[in-house]
Amino acid sequence: MKLSDYAKKLGISYKTAWRLFTDGKIKGYQLPTGTIIVEEKQDYARENRTIIYARVSDNASKDNLERQAERLKEYAMAKGYKIVDIVKEVGSGVNDKRVKLNKVFERDDYDILLVEHKDRLTRFGFNYINTLLSKQGKKIEVVNNSIDDKQDLIQDLISIIYSFSARIYGLRRGREKANKLKEEIVKDV
Repeated sequence: MKLSDYAKKLGISYKTAWRLFTDGKIKGYQLPTGTIIVEEKQDYARENRTIIYARVSDNASKDNLERQAERLKEYAMAKGYKIVDIVKEVGSGVNDKRVKLNKVFERDDYDILLVEHKDRLTRFGFNYINTLLSKQGKKIEVVNNSIDDKQDLIQDLISIIYSFSARIYGLRRGREKANKLKEEIVKDV
């Protein structure tokens, strides 16, 4: 079977299949024409190599960061995942310049990115990130999927208001204004 067909069969990109072939994880041979033939009896199983990503918004929540990472570690061990790395970061979920998260996206040594909640990874654009990682043969596993869309929407709105308020008024005043608005929104709901 050609490497391109094999990649389609597994649901991974050709680039990922090529990388696995060059790393010796897929058995096959290359014809003089350059075509790569994969042995068909082989059944490539994912190794479930996992990177744990834990994030909190501010330094005041550092204790929660450690507990979050520990819960994710226990979850991964219970599922039999091989933990490659545990990445802990302090930063806003709205911020797209999180250094540690960007380094995780650049890595090729994992199959699963494990997060506790979707908003621990990002407040917006989760589906974009999920789509891009799946094209690389990786997946995001969210341990606690929120089923309360209304609460999720309120939290997203508050995050946006906080982000813009912090830019306009400074961090402390922005947080105060966002908290006041949150209280009024929650009262109305």
